[in-house]
Amino acid sequence: MSAMAMGDTTKTVQTQQDARWRAVMERDATLDGSFVYAVATTGVYCRPSCPSRRAKAENVSFYGSAAAAARAGFRPCLRCRPDQHGQADAHAAVVADACRTIAAAETLPSLAVLARQAGLSPFHFHRVFKAATGVTPRAYAVAHRTGRLQAALAAPDANVTQAIYEAGFNASSRAYAAADEALGMTPSAYRTGGRETVIRFAVGACSLGAILVAATPRGLCAILLGDDPDALVRDLQDRFPKAELIGGDPDFERHVATVIGLVEAPGGRLDLPLDIAGTAFQRRVWEALRAIPPGRTASYAEIAATIGLPRAVRAVAQACAANALAVAIPCHRVVRSDGGLSGYRWGVDRKRALLDREAER
Repeated sequence: MSAMAMGDTTKTVQTQQDARWRAVMERDATLDGSFVYAVATTGVYCRPSCPSRRAKAENVSFYGSAAAAARAGFRPCLRCRPDQHGQADAHAAVVADACRTIAAAETLPSLAVLARQAGLSPFHFHRVFKAATGVTPRAYAVAHRTGRLQAALAAPDANVTQAIYEAGFNASSRAYAAADEALGMTPSAYRTGGRETVIRFAVGACSLGAILVAATPRGLCAILLGDDPDALVRDLQDRFPKAELIGGDPDFERHVATVIGLVEAPGGRLDLPLDIAGTAFQRRVWEALRAIPPGRTASYAEIAATIGLPRAVRAVAQACAANALAVAIPCHRVVRSDGGLSGYRWGVDRKRALLDREAER
C-alpha cells in the first residue's frame, strides 16, 4: 500500500473514531447496535447511549459489536446491557412493523388488527406504539397520509380531490381537518402555493440583525432572523409563492415591536397566537421546547426523552432546524449533551447571544 493510501485509510479511521466519540458524549441512542465502546480502566463495554459516568477519551476503544468487545476481554455493562436486545428492542421491532403496515395500507387498519399482528392486546399495543413514536397509531396514520397528500398536491397536474383519495383519506372533510394543522392551510390553498392565504408581514431591525415577522389570520407563522432583509422576504415568498403578502400595515408593525422586545429581552412571554404548521412529531418537539424555562437549556437527547422517544435524537434536531418561529419556539435553548452550542438555523452567534441575555435576567 502506498504512503498516500495509508494516510487516507488512517484519516478515515480517525474520522470514524471521532464520530463515535461524539455519539458517546451525546449518548446518541440512534447509534445503539451499530457499535459499542469499551473502557480500559473498568473492563466494561457499553452502548453509545449508556447513562453511566463518561470515561476519559484516552481510556476508550470502539468495537463493531458486543461479540468483538467480549473477545477483546471486556464484560458487558450491567446498566445498558449491550449484550442483550431486551424488551425495548422487541417493542421497537413491533412498532416498526406496524408503521410499515400503516404505510402500505390503502385504509387505516383497526387497532385490533394491528395489535393481533403484533401479538399484543389492543391496550398493550396502543401503549407500546405511543411510547415508541409519541403519537397514537391513528395519529401516526393521519400524519403519514398527510405527507402523502402533500406529495400528491405538489405534482404539476394534481387534482385536489384525486390527491385526497390517493393519499388514503376516505372523506374530504377528514383530509381538510388533518391538512389544516400539518400544512397550515387547506389542501386547495397548498396546491396553489397558498393562493387563498393572506399573510401580513413586516421587516424590522434588532440587535441581532434583520427580523421578519409574518402572520396568517390564525396567528404568527414566521419569525425569521438574518443579515439581509431582502433575503428574509424571499424566504417568506418561497414558503408561500402564491399567497397574498401584505406589508407595511401599521397595525401589524405593533406585533413586530412586540417580537423585537422578546428578542432584546428573551425570557418574557409572547402574548400573541401562533399558527404552528408541522407534522405531529414536529409539533410535539416544539411544545417540549416551549416548556424549557428561560435561562435553562436542554440537550437533544433530553428533549427526545421528554417526548417519550429516547432514540429520536436526530429527528429532534431536524425538528428544531425546521422551526420557523425564532424565539417564540425557543430552539436556541437546545444544546449538545456536553453543553456545547450546535447548529442554529439563524447562526450560532445569535444562539449564544440569546442564551447570554437569558442568563443575565
